[in-house]
Amino acid sequence: MLQQRFLSHLKTDFSFIQSSQKLLLAVSGGVDSVVMTDLFYKAGFDFVIAHCNFQLRQEESIRDELFVRSLEDKYNKKVCVKRFNTKQYAEENKISIQEAARNLRYDWFEEMLTANRQPPTDDSETLKSIRQQSTGNGQQFLATAHNADDNIETMLMFLFRGTGIHGLTGIKPFDKERKIIRPLLFVTRDEIKMYAEKNNLEWMEDSSNLSDKYTRNFFRHKIISLAEEYFPNAKQNLLENIHRFNETEQLYTQAIELHKKKLIEYKGNEIHIPVLKLKKTKPLDTIIWEIIKDYNFSAHQVNEIKKLFDADNSSYISSSSHRIIKNRNWLILAPNEHEAANHILIEENDKQVKFKSGVLQFETASTLNFKLQTVNNIAQLDAKHIEFPLLLRKWKQGDYFYPLGMQKKKKLSRFFIDKKLSATDKENIWVLEMNKKIVWIVCYRIDDRFKITASTKKILKISFTAAQEH
Repeated sequence: MLQQRFLSHLKTDFSFIQSSQKLLLAVSGGVDSVVMTDLFYKAGFDFVIAHCNFQLRQEESIRDELFVRSLEDKYNKKVCVKRFNTKQYAEENKISIQEAARNLRYDWFEEMLTANRQPPTDDSETLKSIRQQSTGNGQQFLATAHNADDNIETMLMFLFRGTGIHGLTGIKPFDKERKIIRPLLFVTRDEIKMYAEKNNLEWMEDSSNLSDKYTRNFFRHKIISLAEEYFPNAKQNLLENIHRFNETEQLYTQAIELHKKKLIEYKGNEIHIPVLKLKKTKPLDTIIWEIIKDYNFSAHQVNEIKKLFDADNSSYISSSSHRIIKNRNWLILAPNEHEAANHILIEENDKQVKFKSGVLQFETASTLNFKLQTVNNIAQLDAKHIEFPLLLRKWKQGDYFYPLGMQKKKKLSRFFIDKKLSATDKENIWVLEMNKKIVWIVCYRIDDRFKITASTKKILKISFTAAQEH
């Protein structure tokens, strides 16, 4: 019996929800959401019904709204209705009708859940009730009536779109971030309809479900239907595959994280990846994609990134928000707002390094005929204490050094206060670092540990020339 299976499913997969909590049920008036409402009612749950009228189907939309409103008397539960000008929203935001409806729907549901924004007048009592019925931590959950057939259709659509292994895992039963539960994913559409008929439930048929112009309907009526002619157990097999894909994704994610841990160095808001180590990684394309996918790069750019391995220094490719820059033996993934990476590795044979604020010139000399220079844009260091590579980067909170002439360390933030630097001055300060020790605050002060002494035999001279303003 579906009611008993439903109760067992709630105890097993949704044990974090208590019957004393007031749920928000998304009810369209179709058979799926009507059955979900009936199941929660018979299970003893308290709930509020939320219905979206997208005003897309004229008389049908009004009919559905009136039907859902009638459930208030049947179940003695509050019904909230929101009407949307969906077409106008889609035109203003230049998106499809389906995407517009989805955005409007879930934005309103979130508003109902959080109850933080001013609600429509006719819904104010409902939101007040939701606040009062919240459990100790104030959590509330939205229940949607997605079923097993919806899950199959979603998985197949993702498969054809090429969304990778994550798309093959289908719809998640619980969306923790948005507090959405989907308690009917274990039930097929046929089982839901059988329950409705057996319990004499009424529901509304959406005529748009018959049209193949919508992607989901095309898969439902054409692709899956045709597959079942050749493979009678196609749906059950696909559901079992979704379960397997979910477990496969867990193993896949664990392996990816291990690779990332070995490859990636995080430096502020940048990612640094050693080229030689990355080239030896297998499977290379997959690892690259998993590193870049969250930064608005496309799968088609993976080959372009591989070309950077042997490209000239400072070559790069871009996404809408980030760049991947070739810097010597490294790839640096950095936000686009920076004209160049904010962390630059400097090798021993580098004589000139260009960066956002200017140019650094490097030269070595013996102490014979040495003349100490005290200008701010030149650092003279004992070369025997310098180990390459050096790191040129912006300063950050927590940085400290041993100012020339002092034996005690000092935080850069304190040093800047003493220098009476403005906020904008501090934003433009770079430091030269070696093995996590600051060698030089560019144009301000060297670290005492790298100063020239009577025993110095070789000098490293670093000169800074500011970038020309246009």
